[in-house]
Amino acid sequence: MWGGGELDLDAYLERIGFSGDPKPDLDTLRAVHRGHVAAFPFENLEIVLGRPIVLDVAGLQEKMVGGARGGYCYEQNLLFAAALERIGFGFTGLGARIRMGSDRVRAVTHMLLRIEADGRQWLTDVGFGGEGLLEPVLFEDGVVDRQGEWTFGVAAEDDGVRVLRSLHHDGWFDLYSFTLEERFPADYVVMNHYTATHPHSPFVGRPVVQRTGPEVRHNLVGTLLSVAGPDGTVEERPVRAGELGTVLADVFGVRLPAEDIAELERRYFGRT
Repeated sequence: MWGGGELDLDAYLERIGFSGDPKPDLDTLRAVHRGHVAAFPFENLEIVLGRPIVLDVAGLQEKMVGGARGGYCYEQNLLFAAALERIGFGFTGLGARIRMGSDRVRAVTHMLLRIEADGRQWLTDVGFGGEGLLEPVLFEDGVVDRQGEWTFGVAAEDDGVRVLRSLHHDGWFDLYSFTLEERFPADYVVMNHYTATHPHSPFVGRPVVQRTGPEVRHNLVGTLLSVAGPDGTVEERPVRAGELGTVLADVFGVRLPAEDIAELERRYFGRT
C-alpha cells in the first residue's frame, strides 16, 4: 500500500546514517526516526517555485534520497512510511488538525503514523518541521517524553481526540489534534493538493525551511532566519539578498540549482 517495494532501502538507510540490520523492532524504529529527522530538513521550496508536489515513492526517492533536499509533511512521512513497510513494520496512517497554540478548528491537513513495535503502539511523525518529534512517542494518554532538550506529551480530550503537545518555557503548547480514524495514501493526495495550492495555505506564499535538532531549532520563514533554544530564547535576523543559497546549504543542508536560487531571490528578496 505504501510503496515500500519501490524504495531503494539501502540508499535510504545510507542517507539517514543508519547502519546494521534493520528489523521491525523499537530500536530500529527509534534509530530510523532520529536519522530521518536529522537528514531531511522540512522545506516547501518546490511549492513556492510553482512546481507540483509529487508523492510517489520514485519521485520522493529521487528528490530526497538522491538529492540534497528535504520536503514537507506528506513527502517526509510518506517516504518514512515506505521505508517502514519495506522493513516490515505494521502501522496505520492518521490525520491531524494543526493547532500551534490556537483553539481554532482547522481542517485535517497533517499526516502522522501509529506504529506497532515491541508489542506497543507508538506515535511517529518526521514531517512536522520546527517543533516536530525527534523520536517516536509512546501512544498512551498522559505520556510525557523528553527528547534531547525538548519535551513532548500526548493528552486526551473528549470524543476520542488526542493532542500532541510541546512543553514551552511558559507551559504546554498544543501542536495538533488527531483521532484514530485510519487514513490511506489516497487521502494524503487530496490533503496535499489543498496544502500545496490553496491561497490560504501557509506554505504557498513564502519559503518555509526548518531543521530541528536535540538542542536547537533553525527556521527560515519568508526572509527571516531564526534560531530557537529550549529556554524560549529566539535569535532572529533577516536574510540579505545574495545570501539565500549559502543559508540554505550551510544551515539546512538544502542545495538548489543556481537558477532556482535566483528565482527565489527575485520573488522574495527583491532582486532582479
